[in-house]
Amino acid sequence: MGTSDENKDSKKIAFVTVGTTLFDALVRAVDTPEVKQELYAKGFTHLLIQIGRGSYIPDKSIGGDGSLAVEYFTFSSSIAESLRSSSLVISHAGSGSIFETLRLGKPLVVVVNEDLMDNHQVELAEELAERKHLFCARPQTLHKTLASMNVDSLLPYPSGDAKPVAKLINEFLGFPED
Repeated sequence: MGTSDENKDSKKIAFVTVGTTLFDALVRAVDTPEVKQELYAKGFTHLLIQIGRGSYIPDKSIGGDGSLAVEYFTFSSSIAESLRSSSLVISHAGSGSIFETLRLGKPLVVVVNEDLMDNHQVELAEELAERKHLFCARPQTLHKTLASMNVDSLLPYPSGDAKPVAKLINEFLGFPED
């Protein structure tokens, strides 16, 4: 194996996404020393944070013990590459982000935005966590979830197109189509 392959393999990315939402509580949570230390302890080398419309800017300095590189961006035309290159996804509870991550077979921690009214996303995230497809956390419990999670305990989400499921959920809840 060549040197470039070895360097590529040694990069382990935790990707955080807030989708198109404003979710500063999640960005603040991943920017804490506790979360950065848990990620580093699990072998992560990079933390990539999509901050969306949020106003909180994460600290790009090296975290914890000087070993976790932190980068952030607001929006991307496609987060698919960030999802594919990550070893762990920490996401808001949007159904699109959840099902895209599960489709790619990536370990997923969904962080529920408790500031949203009529938060149907909580029910979706908790149901999928109960079925052992993902882990569910709140911003204030994220570091504990990361510390106790065992990604090997997750069950693959049955393959198939999740769009009809998401569409039914949105119709049931009275949301307009995208």
